[in-house]
Order: sequence, then structure tokens, then C-alpha cells
Amino acid sequence: YRLEAYGDRVVIEDLHGPDHFYHLFTYPDFRYLSSFGQRGEGPEEMQTADDYFWNGQTLWALDNIKSELVRWELNKNRDGMIRSERIKLDKATFRALDIVPFQNNSFLIPNYSGDSRFCQVDRNGKLIKKWGEIPTERKDDLKKYPYAFGYGWRSFIDYSSKTGTLVAATQLGEVLEVWNVKKNTHKVLKGKLGEPEFEILPEYAIPAGAVGHNDIQVTDRAIYVIYRGISIKEEMIAHQKSKPLPIGGKIVRVFSLEGEPLKEYKLDHSVSGIWVDERAGKMWALDVNSDEPLVEYTLK
Repeated sequence: YRLEAYGDRVVIEDLHGPDHFYHLFTYPDFRYLSSFGQRGEGPEEMQTADDYFWNGQTLWALDNIKSELVRWELNKNRDGMIRSERIKLDKATFRALDIVPFQNNSFLIPNYSGDSRFCQVDRNGKLIKKWGEIPTERKDDLKKYPYAFGYGWRSFIDYSSKTGTLVAATQLGEVLEVWNVKKNTHKVLKGKLGEPEFEILPEYAIPAGAVGHNDIQVTDRAIYVIYRGISIKEEMIAHQKSKPLPIGGKIVRVFSLEGEPLKEYKLDHSVSGIWVDERAGKMWALDVNSDEPLVEYTLK
């Protein structure tokens, strides 16, 4: 479903595997090495695999149900991962679904309680501060139903420590937010689908409108976003006819680190996750609808 490389190793996230959530491969030839992140309810097992990232030789993975952040390190032979730590997240983070490494050895998590845009937690999972605001024009509704807006504005996020660029792309609708935390700037880009649409319940939101974005990567040079643009109604009709639409999107949009549109790639596969290697001029993508899910593209 997702993939992320560090040096000559890459980890692929597998949401439907029977035993493990993660698989370690060599990079860029993708030779299988081992699996880790065992499924289960035991103290050394994971119940969900919500997000993950490399931080040097270390890989961190988020388990939303357990509200834990788990750390693995490459073994001496670099052909397997050793579980070395787990951190309980502060209850104030409220259903952490996405996470990135942030400034001063901290982590940044979108705040799904809706009373801010992000929660910043320290190395021990304790809340440092909440900051930012959901950039909706429906300010009165946001005040009345913050939890619904927190869910409805769920966003895929990524951060470049080198440039200080933080980006959030909404799952529903078509909103891209770009921060430069070093320059203290914030830009909100709204496409033709506009803000996320959802039916409001007191502490939840039922998706409506359209699914916009699917994954995001911020490199040292640009922002890459998978765009889907499929209406929820269209998905429901297809499902009722037992002809479900492919998972993922066929468009990858590229923006500058300031949020200016640069180019758009139209793919021949619907992909759920991407990994861009600008140095090699390659983009790797995962088509989970296929028995051969790994797809290689050349950047132009």
C-alpha cells in the first residue's frame, strides 16, 4: 500500500498480508529480505499499520489502535529489522493516523479532534503543543462540530527537514496546504473539488463529495501528490454493482516547495503509494489492484 526507501533498503507496507504488515527489500532491485511487524494483539505485535517512516537506520511505525509508535533498527547484516522500542502516545493526540518526524527530535500528528491542525509530541510521545487551524470557510460549523471536521479534513502529510517544508493533502475534496516552518509561511491551495464534503455527526463525519488525494511525498526539490478525483457516489454505485473501482489514483501532480504547480503525470495504473527517487530519475508506485503491484516510472 505504501513504500519508502532509505539508502539501499526499502520497506513496503502490506495492509492485507496474513502475518506481517511490513516487508524489507533491497533497493533499487527490490530483492526480498524479510518481513516484520507481526499482526496480533500481543505486547510485541501490531493491530494496525497506519503510517511509517525512516529516520536514518531506524524505522518508526504507527499503530493507531494501540496508540503506539514502534521503532525498529536494521540488524548487523542489514537483512532484517529488530524491534527496539515502543512509545505510548499522549491521549491528547486522539486517534493518530498519520505521523512525520519533525523539529528538535519531535513528531507531528494531524489533530483529529479538530481544535487545531496538528499535535506536536516529543521523543517520549508527550504533547508539546497544538498548532494551526483547519482552513475551512465554515468557521461556525467548525466551532460547533470540531470532531466532525477533524475527521472530514483527514490529510496525508510529509515533511522535509532540509527545507522546512511541511505539506498536507486532504483525502476528501482537493485542498493542499504548504508550510515553510523555517520562514513561517503557510499557503492554502484549493482545487476544483474544493473543501472536503461530509455529513456532520456530533463526533464523526460521513464522507461525501469526492475523494481527492491518496499519498504525498516531499523531496528536497518538489512536492509529489497522488490525485484520484473520484466521487463517493460513483464509488458506492460501482460497489453495489459488484464492480468496485480501482484503489488509488492515476494522476501524480508535482508542485514546487512553495506550492506552485509544475507538472502532472498521467499514469497507466491506479496507484496507492509512491516513492520518488529524483537522483535516479525514477518514481516507484504500488498498484494494489494488480498481482504485480510494483510499477516503475521514469521522471521527465
